[in-house]
Amino acid sequence: MTRKEFLKICGILGIGIPAQEILSACKTEELIPGNFKGKVVIIGAGAGGLSAGYFLKQQGIDFEILEASIIPGGRIRINTDFADFPIPLGAEWIETKTSIFSEIVNDSSVKSDIKTVSDSPDYKFVNYSWYNFFDDYIIPSVADKITYNSQVKSVDYTGEQISIKTINKEYKADKVVVSVPLKILKAGDINFIPAFPKDKLDAIKSSEIWDGFKAFFEFSEQFYEDEFETNIYDANDGQKIYYDATLGQQSSQNIIGLFTVGKPAGDFISHSESSLKEIILKELDGMFSNKATPNYKKHITQNWNKEPFIRGGYMSDYADWKTVKKLSESLRDKIYFAGGAYTDGEDWVSVHTASRSAKAAISEILKLS
Repeated sequence: MTRKEFLKICGILGIGIPAQEILSACKTEELIPGNFKGKVVIIGAGAGGLSAGYFLKQQGIDFEILEASIIPGGRIRINTDFADFPIPLGAEWIETKTSIFSEIVNDSSVKSDIKTVSDSPDYKFVNYSWYNFFDDYIIPSVADKITYNSQVKSVDYTGEQISIKTINKEYKADKVVVSVPLKILKAGDINFIPAFPKDKLDAIKSSEIWDGFKAFFEFSEQFYEDEFETNIYDANDGQKIYYDATLGQQSSQNIIGLFTVGKPAGDFISHSESSLKEIILKELDGMFSNKATPNYKKHITQNWNKEPFIRGGYMSDYADWKTVKKLSESLRDKIYFAGGAYTDGEDWVSVHTASRSAKAAISEILKLS
């Protein structure tokens, strides 16, 4: 069963499968306070890692987040210089109901006023982004617990306490939450002692990680229809979409976005910036009667394959749910997983699924205490 089929199960289209699997796919984990008093080290400050830290903070549990780069957020990065609204270089769409914001905040006393616009079947932020949401509601609670430039090299969980080593320092913890992109585990960048069991390693090795590339082009005139979106891809290979990036943004600019993952992204990730400009303008000229090039003003690109601690887009939409479930399974009541690729067989790769997987991991830690 694939991610697309799970989305159908949860009410988008509906298909007939056993009720037990439906409940498993659509459930939302609730945090029930436990008696755990130890320390948790979280590896990675993307959506999953930040959420894990936030939920631990709500439970009064000691934790630390080790982030290999110099900024938080992982693939929820934005650019604030290109346009009069935040440009989402990574995660852009809200692929679930907007009640997800309250679910992530997990505090009824906190009221959010986040404006969105429908981009069927999803939603988009209005002059806002996933990064802004985390920066406003999640990061303030965990900021003093994040250590940057801390690339983890090994995790030894043979003893009673876990030893986590970076290039410069050793940390001790009672539990570890691994929240790094799956490409990092596939590459073996972190040495786990003992090694993961064979079924876990097989799941890691067999998972397909799509390449990831985005671009945004500004034009002096709007030669395309409002809210246009053009899909150009073979669904099994990935996605390639040109779209009106200013949808709902109350923007004075004319900006077309390009989102592509999987095989179509391979047409872009190996080219220079100047070549990318020519390639994309040529495609847009073909779509819009040669109106793109004469109206071109500027552009930006984001090649996720070149990010040293990410190295790609995300796991294929067509992964098998049993593989995803295996990726999420904890080890020896010590090592847990949180992030878009570790979702216990639910819908995966989205920001909201990364946060839900973090809640599930923290819930498991609490239940075992």
